[in-house]
Amino acid sequence: MANAIEITDANFEEVVLNSDKPVLVDFWAAWCGPCRMVGPVVEEIAGEYDGQAVVGKVDVDANPEISIKYGIRSIPALLYFKGGEKVDGVVGAVPKGMLTSKLDEQLADA
Repeated sequence: MANAIEITDANFEEVVLNSDKPVLVDFWAAWCGPCRMVGPVVEEIAGEYDGQAVVGKVDVDANPEISIKYGIRSIPALLYFKGGEKVDGVVGAVPKGMLTSKLDEQLADA
């Protein structure tokens, strides 16, 4: 089963912006309680959408450039990218169904 990819300032362009599939990026930090609730859900989604979408995580403390570029002020923040553009996003610990329905929308538009 696929795991969420660790996304960094260094590989963001390659993994997210240059992807030919929709991408879900979880912006999180180790000290963030709600992030720890969302983390396992993001890992489940990574497994379920293996081959259809890219699912990754950005540690905001270790990768400030991306976090600043996309205006991440509250975490967890989950952003959706398609064709190198941010197309959607949610902030906070939201239900898995909300995350997968937004990913399904991106796949349907593919």
